[in-house]
Amino acid sequence: MLEVREWAEMRRMREVEGLSIREIARRTGRDRNTVRRALRRQGPPVYRRRPGPSKLDPHKPRIHELLRADPGIPSSVIRERIAEEEGYVGGKTIVDDYVRELRPVFRPPRTYQRTVYRRGEICQFDLWEPSGPIPVGHGQTRRGFVVMACLGWSRAGCGALVFSKELPDLCWGMNRCLVFLGALPRTLVWDREGALHAGEGRPTDGFAAFLGQLGVGWHFCDPADPQAKGVVERLQGYAETSFEPGRSFVGELDFQDQLDRWFRDVANARHHRTIRAVPAERLAEERALMRPLPERPPASTRRWVTRVPAQPFVRFDRNDYSLDPRFAGRRVEVRASQRELAAVALDTGELVARHRRRFARDLTLTAPEHERLLRRLRVGGRGEVDVELRPLVRYDRLIPA
Repeated sequence: MLEVREWAEMRRMREVEGLSIREIARRTGRDRNTVRRALRRQGPPVYRRRPGPSKLDPHKPRIHELLRADPGIPSSVIRERIAEEEGYVGGKTIVDDYVRELRPVFRPPRTYQRTVYRRGEICQFDLWEPSGPIPVGHGQTRRGFVVMACLGWSRAGCGALVFSKELPDLCWGMNRCLVFLGALPRTLVWDREGALHAGEGRPTDGFAAFLGQLGVGWHFCDPADPQAKGVVERLQGYAETSFEPGRSFVGELDFQDQLDRWFRDVANARHHRTIRAVPAERLAEERALMRPLPERPPASTRRWVTRVPAQPFVRFDRNDYSLDPRFAGRRVEVRASQRELAAVALDTGELVARHRRRFARDLTLTAPEHERLLRRLRVGGRGEVDVELRPLVRYDRLIPA
């Protein structure tokens, strides 16, 4: 077969040097008919091997039947079927390659259109789980989640650390993100998180109350459809590769502080490749078309009513928090937020307790004033019992050395 290099050389001799076919044949050692065919060619010579029969050819109709019945059937199962039913003895690769080329005929792949966002239109939310547990003090760590938010037009993002997927924690995270962004979008976009989605695209009662207080709309993505909120998904991927590596945290407050600074100084200050702009600069434009935040954000605290027991403690999140012992037997409303736990007497409105929220587990947290009151009220209110302190010499006489 004539090589491409030889063909190019023959063309050069003919076109540049003007040699005859006879002279070209003499210089190249090829016969004149080969030279003529080479000069008549419009393109370089290509070696084409004549395809031979394949071991898979007799089994292709059966493969078509299997894919028509179930377009998602794995190629390994197809290979097993044709081997058992029709005696296929060929290799694995030839089946995989054929099924890969044929499957889109029976199950066309999903296609996507490019989405264009309007200013202030949507804010996408999602839960991102850091790769490691978060230190929470007392030598303990705890699994944490970050409520991530990203505006569609400006790509400005933020995040709030929480320690559960319950509705109050998610609402607190959304409140904090909206305060960070500084305005209200028209629509909040979520996937079908259990605490938020009641089924068929409807919010739960608690989430609907939260949305109603803000006066915003909602949209739930279809199941297994992360592409529908790809803006915040890509932001999460950026956090995994840019925020987490090489960092250490003292506690949950330190994690949140470092996350806020990363968003302010890195994520929102970078030149975004997709929008070809800086998110922080576009956020200033987007806020001008968004509604202001309400004066009082929607409540996101846990509230319940209990009676102060004889042992004046209330249990929350596997921790015991002390209550004022003077209110024993009376009913109080307990309010637990991400930052504190407080209790208020229902009959008088007096403050019964206020503690900083602890995320470590199995702790007993007693306020100093509650400890002093317990000492005074001990033994029927008579105060501390006086115990006689005897000289040790008396014991030495009673107990021989």
